[in-house]
Amino acid sequence: MGLEDRESLRILRDAVDPARGSDELIRRFYTRWFAIDMSARDLFPPDMADQRMNFGKALAWFLGELVDRRAHEPVSVLAQLGRDHRKYGVTQRHYDSLQSALLSTLRSHLITRWNDRLEEAAHDAVALAVGIMRGAADAEKGPAYRDGTVIEHLRVTRDVSVIRLQLDAPLYYHPGQYVMVQVPQWPRRWRYLSPSIPADRGGAIEFHVRAVPGGMISPSIVAETRPGDRWRISSPHGGLHVDRDGGDVLMIAGSTGLAPLRTLIMDLTRKAVNPRVHLFFGGRFPCDLYDLRTLWHIAAQNPWLSVTPVSEYSVDPPWAKDYPDVQPPRGLHVRQTGVLADVVTRYGNWSDRQILISGNPDMIRATKEALLAKGTPAERIQHDPLP
Repeated sequence: MGLEDRESLRILRDAVDPARGSDELIRRFYTRWFAIDMSARDLFPPDMADQRMNFGKALAWFLGELVDRRAHEPVSVLAQLGRDHRKYGVTQRHYDSLQSALLSTLRSHLITRWNDRLEEAAHDAVALAVGIMRGAADAEKGPAYRDGTVIEHLRVTRDVSVIRLQLDAPLYYHPGQYVMVQVPQWPRRWRYLSPSIPADRGGAIEFHVRAVPGGMISPSIVAETRPGDRWRISSPHGGLHVDRDGGDVLMIAGSTGLAPLRTLIMDLTRKAVNPRVHLFFGGRFPCDLYDLRTLWHIAAQNPWLSVTPVSEYSVDPPWAKDYPDVQPPRGLHVRQTGVLADVVTRYGNWSDRQILISGNPDMIRATKEALLAKGTPAERIQHDPLP
């Protein structure tokens, strides 16, 4: 029965699901894979905890989609993963050894339940996933990544930096997309960042990075990045976009979540006629609204754009004086005080707008929930995937 055997697929899904305690199985899989193919170990960082968790979640999701007879999204996601995994140095040999190690680990873990039906379902599901990734990677002819040199590092607030790079070759991406970045302080670890300017034919690119408390990579970027550092940037992902025929637009940005929305706004300035765009840009303190001057300049020349600054507190902390003054000239909307989700929904449910939300996961969830509670149709709301 293979992929038609929903019961066997369900058993496999439950076995690999981290929410059901799959850590030992996933740990044994990686141990077996690295034992039969030592070169595979060099693809990953020393600390494998996050990698094991992410792999388990992805495999459980894939098997769950097969159980529910949904094939279209898994195929597109796996194809993208295959293309993107080229940046790690994954070869065709690694796919062969991964498939062998995963099947062996599933068999030994489920030995008391293993039978011909489970064997066939496991073989077909793993072969499908590996085959899609292998085929997509093999078909991709472009480079797996771009390297670039940091040319400027601006510390704009206590925990936010603007990093500008010159790439060795241009990287083409759609406005609103994000990329994966590897920095010299953390080799073999990749972090998602959104370019804050549209793709540039000359190879210029800019990122806004906030040091996440307790994080590993972002605090290093903010504190340690120097001109001359060499970064590696992978292919783009994501689908945030503005439908020029879809009506007016509401954008909601928390801190450096501004970056992809700023890119979309800059791209719109290239067009003669645009929908109206209202941007709420939020931070904890007024000094956290680090890019208001740029937004003021754009809004001053493009009447279709309006910007409302929002801060949770009305006054700055003492340390703000150590960083650039972010107050724009007169002309923007008056700054509002409060939690971003609450301020946005004071004006209604915005159900007639295309709604784009960008920021940290907690902010996105809170803002989306507040809008839905006001009666906003869910299909009107866009945001990048949440972890």
